[in-house]
Amino acid sequence: MTGQNSNKSFDAIIIGTGQAGAPLAEFLAGKGKSVAIIEKHFVGGSCINYGCTPSKSMIASAKISYFINRAKDYGIRTSKPKIDMPKVIKRKKKIVESFRNRKEKRLIENKNITLIKGIASFVDQRNISITLNEGVTQNISTEKIFINTGGRPAIPSIQGIEKIDYLTSTSILELKEVPDHLLILGGGYIGLEFGQMFRRFGSEVTIIDHNDQLLKREDKDIADEIKKIFEEDGINVLLNKNVEKIEETGKGKIRLILKGKEKITGTHLLIAAGHVPNTNELNLSAAGIETDEKGYIKVNDKLETNVQGIYALGDVKGGPAFTHISYDDFRIIRDNLDNPNSASINGRFIPYVVFIDPQLGRIGLNEKEAKRSGKNILVGKIPMSYIARAIEVDETRGLMKVIVDADTEEILGCSILGIEGGELMAMIQIAMMGKLKYTALKEKIFTHPTLAESLNTLFCNLGKM
Repeated sequence: MTGQNSNKSFDAIIIGTGQAGAPLAEFLAGKGKSVAIIEKHFVGGSCINYGCTPSKSMIASAKISYFINRAKDYGIRTSKPKIDMPKVIKRKKKIVESFRNRKEKRLIENKNITLIKGIASFVDQRNISITLNEGVTQNISTEKIFINTGGRPAIPSIQGIEKIDYLTSTSILELKEVPDHLLILGGGYIGLEFGQMFRRFGSEVTIIDHNDQLLKREDKDIADEIKKIFEEDGINVLLNKNVEKIEETGKGKIRLILKGKEKITGTHLLIAAGHVPNTNELNLSAAGIETDEKGYIKVNDKLETNVQGIYALGDVKGGPAFTHISYDDFRIIRDNLDNPNSASINGRFIPYVVFIDPQLGRIGLNEKEAKRSGKNILVGKIPMSYIARAIEVDETRGLMKVIVDADTEEILGCSILGIEGGELMAMIQIAMMGKLKYTALKEKIFTHPTLAESLNTLFCNLGKM
C-alpha cells in the first residue's frame, strides 16, 4: 500500500529502496514490525535502474556486435552488423522494468510495509518529513531509521562544463544514437565499461584520465594490459592529462582543452569522474548526523551513525560502491538486530568485477597492497594464452595473477583479467573463505578443458616471475 497518513509512527523507517533497504524492509516486516520505506525515484535503487542491470544488458548487446565483427576469425562469413540503438535501449528497458516491478510488487503487497514515494528529510532524530511526489508534505516518526540513499555521478569543476550538454552514467543509458566520437573523462570502472561498449557499437572513443594508469587502484601490470587491450580495439587512451576547459565548437561538437593547450574534439562527452553521496536533501544536521568532508555518512563497524538508532547502509556511507556490498550491509544490520554485536564489516572480503571484455575479477590484496602490508609474499602470474580453453575459444587476451603468503601458504588475493575473470576470481575467493592453502588448488584435479584447470598452472608459477 502507498502511505498517505500524516504524523504516523512506525517501528522502523527506511530511506531508499536499494539493495540494502528493500530486503531490510522485508526482514523487519517478517518480524511483525511496521515499516515505512521512502523512495524518491524508482524502487530498486541505482543498481537496478541506473547501474548494473541496464549497463550489463547493453554490454551484452555490444558483445554480440563484437563477435559478429570477429566471425571471420572462427571461419564464419557474415555481413557487418547494424546497430539499432532504439532496440538496444528497448531491450534494456524491458529487463530493468521487470526487475523493478517485481521488487516494488513485493513491497506493496506486504501488509507490514508502507511504501511512500517522495523526498525524505530529517526534522530531528526521530521524525522524518516527506515531500510527496504529489507536492503534499507528510510527517512520520520512529525509534529506528536506516539510510540507504546511495550516490549519484560527481561533476568536476571545469571551466565551461555548465554550458555543455554532457552525459553521465545515468543519461548515457538512454542515448538512442551511436556517437560519432565519444569523449570520456575518467579511466575508472564506469569509463572503461562504457568506452568499450560504445566502441563495439561503432563509436570512435577517447578516454582521458589525469592519473598515470587506468584503474588507479590496480597493479600497474594489470592496468597496462587493459590499456593494451583497449588500444588493440581502437580506443584512444590518454593518461596524465588534465582538462582545463570545455567548450562547444559551434558545429554541434565538444572541445576539450587540456593543460598545455592540447585540444581534443568529439561529438559527445561522458563524465565518469566518480560519485558523490545522496545526502544533500536529507537535512542530516537537524538530526546531528555526522558526515565526512565529502558528505558520506560516518558509521562504525556495525553501520551505526553517531546518533543512537540511526544507521547508514550502502554507497551513502562511503567505502566500496558495489551492489553486493550494500546487500551485505543489510546482512550486518539483520544479524545485529537479532543478536546485538554479532556482526561487523571489519575483515569482510570485497570481491568485485569490472565488466569490460575480458573481465577483471578482483579479491583480497593486489601486489602493491601486499607489499605495503609487510608480508612475505609469493606472486604467480600467467598470460591467458597459456590456457587451453581460452585458446580453443580464441579469447586469449589478459592475464591471471595471484598473491600468496609464503609463510602460511594461504591465498591473499588475485587479479584475474581474462575470459570469465569474475567467475574464476570467485573460485579463488571460496578457497580464501575456507582458508585453504594454495596447494589445494595447485595439486588437485579440475576438468579438462575448462578455465578452472588454469588454477593448476597459475599456482605452479608462484615465484617464477
